[in-house]
Amino acid sequence: MFKITPNPPDNDPASPYESLDSRKMHDAAERALDHYLNPADTIMAAPYQASTMFLVNPETDTESLLVNACESLASASIMLGDVAGLVDGPIRKTLLGIAQVVMLGELAVNRALDRVEITE
Repeated sequence: MFKITPNPPDNDPASPYESLDSRKMHDAAERALDHYLNPADTIMAAPYQASTMFLVNPETDTESLLVNACESLASASIMLGDVAGLVDGPIRKTLLGIAQVVMLGELAVNRALDRVEITE
């Protein structure tokens, strides 16, 4: 019986490290794979530094923070209502929808403020 395809060679004559260029390509591929598959190494090398431009005093009590948030949300709700009164059409509906979301946030902050125990 005649075999159409020849037998493959016993060992591969082309090594991936025969030339310097193939070695460089292999090293580059390894670095790329490590970068994407092992991101923990790169994250640990450069820890995140928080910006201190807008820093809330860490010693501020919870009640004061909630009162400030409640007042900010109330102001935003009023401003959105004022601007919504000046425009028509779909923009007005969008602004009123945003105002409603802000009001819901204000209600949640008010509920949290009701549950805060005042410490003296």
